[in-house]
Amino acid sequence: MFTIYVYVLDTLADWELGYVTSELNSGRFFKKDHQGVSLKTVSYSQDPIKTMGGLTVIPNCLIDDIVVSETSILLLPGANTWKDPKHDAIIEKARKFLSVGAMVCAICGATAALAHYGLLDNRPHTSNGPGYLEMVSPSYKGQSFYIDKPSVADNNLITASSTGALLWAKQIIEYLDVYQSDTLESWFEYFNTGEPKHFFTLMQTLPSSNEN
Repeated sequence: MFTIYVYVLDTLADWELGYVTSELNSGRFFKKDHQGVSLKTVSYSQDPIKTMGGLTVIPNCLIDDIVVSETSILLLPGANTWKDPKHDAIIEKARKFLSVGAMVCAICGATAALAHYGLLDNRPHTSNGPGYLEMVSPSYKGQSFYIDKPSVADNNLITASSTGALLWAKQIIEYLDVYQSDTLESWFEYFNTGEPKHFFTLMQTLPSSNEN
């Protein structure tokens, strides 16, 4: 079973997590023989956090409760508060994830936090456009590994810009292998284009057990 740890912090950008958390938590398009997925919110304390959209989230567990293994996934969302030193602990945990081959997925402001600690200096990655990471993280040295795309997957690291949430979600779901390939493609094309034909194709790819 995969355990998905979703880091939550004040000013969390709600929309950046929307696609991936809703699909992984609901499992509505999962294939029949998928591995189980458990989704937990985690933070530096168990105090409620307030998202950018004004929602209140109470963390399920603390950073020290995270089990680092190859079946653990760490999701780091964008937020305006990443420079607060109290988030240093989760970045150190991300370093441990990467070192053991566990997946780390960072989007928008979270990529700047990874860059600040040198975690993007030697791996293909993206962020909010060329020059952004240099601007917000003076210690960043990964310019030669920067790829100007909405989302970039490099083995057990997936990074995305603030506009890359849909592709980021697709790459995470693909890594977890919980969708049939045709289901994933149809799901992505439907939300990417809004064309009804992709929705009907999506419905046709689902196992019969999901149609009830």
